[in-house]
Amino acid sequence: MRIDIVTIFPEFFSVLDVSLLGKARSGGLLDLHVHDLRSWTTDRHRTVDDTPYGGGAGMVMKPEPWAQALEALFRPDGSSTLVVPTPAGTPFKQSIARSLAEHEHLVFACGRYEGIDARVFEWASSRATVVELSLGDYVLNGGEVAAMAIIEAVGRLVPGVVGNPESLVEESHEDGLLEYPSYTKPASWRGLDVPDVLLSGHHARVGAWRHEQQLERTRRVRPDLLPPA
Repeated sequence: MRIDIVTIFPEFFSVLDVSLLGKARSGGLLDLHVHDLRSWTTDRHRTVDDTPYGGGAGMVMKPEPWAQALEALFRPDGSSTLVVPTPAGTPFKQSIARSLAEHEHLVFACGRYEGIDARVFEWASSRATVVELSLGDYVLNGGEVAAMAIIEAVGRLVPGVVGNPESLVEESHEDGLLEYPSYTKPASWRGLDVPDVLLSGHHARVGAWRHEQQLERTRRVRPDLLPPA
């Protein structure tokens, strides 16, 4: 998979060189590239924003630098997907991460200020698939943090990135429920004990306990994920 990121803060994405994504990048599983939007400006001040039409606080990112950048990055066959992190987007979920992990080319547009001129997305929609995504009901200073979270969620689902693919199966949200609690050695720690069932070696009982814990945790923390029944 190839991922291109357009931002005015390219240094933010230095974290892509660490952990599993860093290994996947160095191993060729993820072809990641970070681009400075200001490279596509034409004035000596490298201006990327201007005042909004209709008035109001803040600045809006100009359309032409974005158009120039996206024209340079989009594949001519229309197979690119433009991912736009925005609080006005569709809520990002694990199912969307799985879907994006099947795409060959993702381009992330990291907006700042009051956002990117809306005409950019209308223009881009005739050249690529445009997906606007929100991490939640809150506002960040820009799209970089959200882009990094989406890239991590998507990138780890690309085959080969996570060493043991079975570890992806029982995670939170994979089956619509939150993940069960996990424990490791020692069996007793500071007066707290690992549940006896996990020490029993009885796989069926362990499986039943874990499913029960998934339901209980989901009921307690995210009841909205459970069906009405």
